[in-house]
Amino acid sequence: MKVNVNVNSCEPVKNSTFVPVVGLSFFAVASGFLMSLIPLSLSSFGLDESLVPWLASIFYFGLLIGATCIESVVAKTGHRVAFILFLSLLISTIVLMLSLPSAATWLLARFIAGFAVAGIFVVVESWLLMADSAKQRAKRLGLYMTSLYGGSALGQLGIGPVGIDGVLPYLFVLGLLMLAILPPLLIKSGQPKNEHNLKMKLSEIKKLSRPAILGCLVSGLLLGPIYGLMPVYITNQTGSAEQTGILMATIILGGMLVQPLVSYLSPKMSKSLLMALFCLFGALAVMGILESKSFMVLSASYLLLGACSFALYPIAITLACDAIQMEKIVSATEIMLLSYSIGSVLGPLLASNLSDSPNALIFYLGGCLITTCLYMFIKSSEKIHTGQTPIAGA
Repeated sequence: MKVNVNVNSCEPVKNSTFVPVVGLSFFAVASGFLMSLIPLSLSSFGLDESLVPWLASIFYFGLLIGATCIESVVAKTGHRVAFILFLSLLISTIVLMLSLPSAATWLLARFIAGFAVAGIFVVVESWLLMADSAKQRAKRLGLYMTSLYGGSALGQLGIGPVGIDGVLPYLFVLGLLMLAILPPLLIKSGQPKNEHNLKMKLSEIKKLSRPAILGCLVSGLLLGPIYGLMPVYITNQTGSAEQTGILMATIILGGMLVQPLVSYLSPKMSKSLLMALFCLFGALAVMGILESKSFMVLSASYLLLGACSFALYPIAITLACDAIQMEKIVSATEIMLLSYSIGSVLGPLLASNLSDSPNALIFYLGGCLITTCLYMFIKSSEKIHTGQTPIAGA
């Protein structure tokens, strides 16, 4: 597949991966720990547990709003400065939560945090995706996802030794985020040139791959509840905060371990078929969680669920970027993040209100995976029946 790239104007091959990947890794450890810390630490700040799904949804609502206006910030400041600004904004939200621990303040802070995280994602994703071939994009995105999910898995393990009560765990998060700022602050070279970035027209957006957009949407529908509600579900399931940390880390570890496989398979086969297969195995993981009788089987099921859930977004975003100009990569990643954010906002609310069953969250995840699996199988079979090659296509 030939990608229309203006190499001379964008010089994508000179983009350094060091600054975004190292900064992202520290951010991921902090973010992974924080995502589980917030729902588990509410009682220590005198807040009610009924706030959990709302905190998750408003965070992703902030992510959604951020996804609509990040491009202009990147265009004006450049990737490096934008990275610093959004990390600083995220740090300020944690300071606000610690200073004024009330429901209204925390909801406001999580909304702003969502906006800041949207900026971090768009900056890092577009920085890495400004490469000169589909194969290099897949490789770089695999590095991005491995750093993101590996750091998030490591962050989950902090629940046991660092704890979940009081201010200390949040100071730990602040320290990690300050370390994340150091690479873009100290290293001023290696960012992509962004003066040629172009916004996609409505007619071009309509031509984006529908499986790609749906893949990002479903990724949000899955990962929003996994990050926002799963810690509480696992705690109720196991009765142990330490096991909650281990199993949450296992989920995200699955997401990290699958990335090399995604990078290898994504350029070689139909991406719709690949997403269908991951959804199928994810549904099997859901059955394993419901039927497991031992901690070993439970851990393996969560590992598989994480691998399949976290595989969808990188496949979908590379599918969306495969046939667009380099100058429109930032705009495309913004649109894909918008789709992800819509799913992430709706996911926690849908999962928490599905039923009164203690396994409502798992039933919800299974339903999302099965329906998406069927859709992606249909789309991939349509390509074959119309005579189009399934290799590296939609």
